[in-house]
Amino acid sequence: MGKIVDISHWQGTIDWAEFAKEVDLVIIRVQDGSTGEDREYKNYVAGAKKYGVPFGHYAFCRFVSEEDAKKEAQDFYNRGDKDALFWVADVEVKTMDDMATGTQAFVNELRRLGAKKVGGYFGHHTYEPFGMKNVKNIDFTWIPRYGSTKPKFDCDLWQHTDTGKVAGVNGGVDLNTLNGDKDIEWFIGKQPVKVVEPVKTEVKAEIVKTPNKDTTPTTYKIKAGDTLGKIAAKYGTTVAKLQSLNGIANANKIYAGQTIKLSGTAAKKTTTTSSAKYHTVKSGDTVSKLAIQYGSTQAQIKAWNKLDSKYRIFAGKKIRVK
Repeated sequence: MGKIVDISHWQGTIDWAEFAKEVDLVIIRVQDGSTGEDREYKNYVAGAKKYGVPFGHYAFCRFVSEEDAKKEAQDFYNRGDKDALFWVADVEVKTMDDMATGTQAFVNELRRLGAKKVGGYFGHHTYEPFGMKNVKNIDFTWIPRYGSTKPKFDCDLWQHTDTGKVAGVNGGVDLNTLNGDKDIEWFIGKQPVKVVEPVKTEVKAEIVKTPNKDTTPTTYKIKAGDTLGKIAAKYGTTVAKLQSLNGIANANKIYAGQTIKLSGTAAKKTTTTSSAKYHTVKSGDTVSKLAIQYGSTQAQIKAWNKLDSKYRIFAGKKIRVK
């Protein structure tokens, strides 16, 4: 799977076209306390939407009382983009005597305002002193502990470094790993990035030779369990060449039933305008899968079909894919 990254304005300007190739989920800071609106979060949300990167929001908390916690939660929710997949209370510093009570007030207010999925980011060194195990009504826990040793407290997301590298970002970023029983689909609400087998379709590997041997390369139909690395090794080529031949931006995003070139040259762009192509959505289809299958982009499919920010498509509906 791709990377899970959290960002704030400290990351500066991001090249989202490159960033999107490596990232499966980005968690964007909205504010640092009620008065500290993140300078870049609106730009980050726009980039995530344009390039189809699933995103959630977090707020660094500085509340000094239960009432102040409610006000911070209100500011957070009012500022944030309502297409965010979840909302996180980032509680790291002691700002009132009973931090658990303040955190609970923050979480409860988010729920009252309409947040469907709420998480808590709690410092590893403050988890016990702040009594964070007593905070209820949260859907997931996110804990930082840098290095190779996992957090000693139960959590669903583990922030393991603040010096990670991601394409499109200058400098280090926070990287996170799934640590509990929740998979990436739970967080982003779609199929995880992996080779998937189409519903009610028996997929078998096969080599397909087309009639024109002079100009048409050998192709391969992907089966469940394949990776570009395995295919490249089997047929004496490289992952980079397969990506180039087939216009695959992310080597981790291939799908069972997809036919790819093994040799030859990448398709040349023509100056003539090709006719539009349409696809009737089947159970198991995703926008990213269809973009790869038809050689388009997620952003194009979204624009052609006026999809919402979560790129939702529905079985039985005919959509433009090329």
